[in-house]
Parts: sequence; structure tokens; C-alpha cells
Amino acid sequence: MKYRDFKKLVDLSREAICAEIFAENRATIKVKKQAVAVRNLVKIFDATLALSNARGFHAMSLRDVGKATGLSMGALYSYFSGKEGLLDMIQDQGARIVSRVLSDQIDAKEPPSGRLRQAVRAHLYLSESLQPWFYFSYMEARYLDRERQRKAIAGEIYTEGLYGGIIEEGMADGSFASMDAALAAAAVKALLQDWYLKRWKYSSRGVTVEGYSAFLIDFLEAYLTRGGEKRAGKKRDGGKRNGPDRRRGIRARG
Repeated sequence: MKYRDFKKLVDLSREAICAEIFAENRATIKVKKQAVAVRNLVKIFDATLALSNARGFHAMSLRDVGKATGLSMGALYSYFSGKEGLLDMIQDQGARIVSRVLSDQIDAKEPPSGRLRQAVRAHLYLSESLQPWFYFSYMEARYLDRERQRKAIAGEIYTEGLYGGIIEEGMADGSFASMDAALAAAAVKALLQDWYLKRWKYSSRGVTVEGYSAFLIDFLEAYLTRGGEKRAGKKRDGGKRNGPDRRRGIRARG
């Protein structure tokens, strides 16, 4: 699937996302006209992500958001009770979108190798569409209180578990080599994160999201179909080196 096809299938416009947020929080949002609420929520979230990704959410104030959006403090409090309420709206909606899109884009009838390709592509295309949110979520996790950190960790575990489950099924049916599925899934997650955390690097090299997706799928399939066999070979000699070979190994890691 091409990125343009993904965007046609999945509506990730800011207006659609804010309409969902309005629906989810209708009981607490004091503005009752949906058109007005959605328009202002788009302004609020755009400003929050831009300010936070420039200076950090912890250093941003609601007054900064008001200046950026042209909304008064009273108007802002019509949508949430405070800065933490705004954070919860952003994080909760992002988590819902990730879960829904990944579930929708992975066909359970496909074999593990097919589902792995679908999962990798969907995650990369999703983070391409919502890069400011993905970047925000990763960078701000360290400043969250314990409960919000717990929710962030749960999101990390969810995505790693998704890839780990696919890898385990591939090992079971013989399409993937035997390996530590949890470690492999963690590596997949790290490679997916690199796309939205270091966009400057890939932009400077002219790498598109489709190009990175194709590379990553080929890279993972090469490892998953043969990597475990290489690892098993190391186990047979205990992973030890003697004499000059061992010294070379030490230098290589330095």
C-alpha cells in the first residue's frame, strides 16, 4: 500500500480527530456547538504540540496557548480543567487512534509475514501523518507523573506485544527462525521510533516514508528468516572466543 492510499482509507485530518475528542469529552466540554468546539480544539492542539515540541510541555503555560490561539483563559477552560486535562485529552486520543488504526490495517487472515508487513507499514504511515503527536508523546514521557507514565508504558507494551505476537506465530509455523520474540519486537519498535524522532536525518537523505517502510520490511524479513539460525550457531560454541579471535571481538565492540 502506498502512503497516499493509506491517507484515503484513514481519515487523520485534525478536524476528524478533534471531532472524536469532542464526542469523547462531550460531558465535560462546556461549548455545546460542535463546529465551534472542533474549530477551537484544532487551534488548541496545534498550538500545544508546536509549543511543546519547541520548548517542552512542562515549560509551556496555558497562557502561552491562549496567546498562540487568540483564545482567552476563560475560553480555554471551557474545554478542559487545566493543563493536565489538556495533556490527558491529547494522550488519550492518540492512544485510541494508534490502537484503532493498527487493528483495522492488519488482516487476521494473512500469514505472519503478511501481517508483519501490514503492521510496519501502518505504524510508519500513521506516525508520518501524526508526527507532531508521536514526537510529543515520546519526548514528554519522562516528565509525566507516575500514573500517566504507567499509561505511556502500557502503550509501549501494546505495540511491542503486537509485533511480538506476530513474530511468535511466525516461529510456530516455521516462517520465521527461532529467536527471542520479545527482544525482536523491542528492536522493531526502536526502528519505528527512529522515523518520527529523527525526521531531519531521513529528510536530508531524501528518504520517504515509503522508502523507509520498504527498507525496514526487507531488513526485518532478512533477520527473522535467517537471524535466529545465526544466533543458534553462536549458542553452539557458547558465544566464546579464544586467543586472537576473542581479542578481535573485544576491539570490534569498542
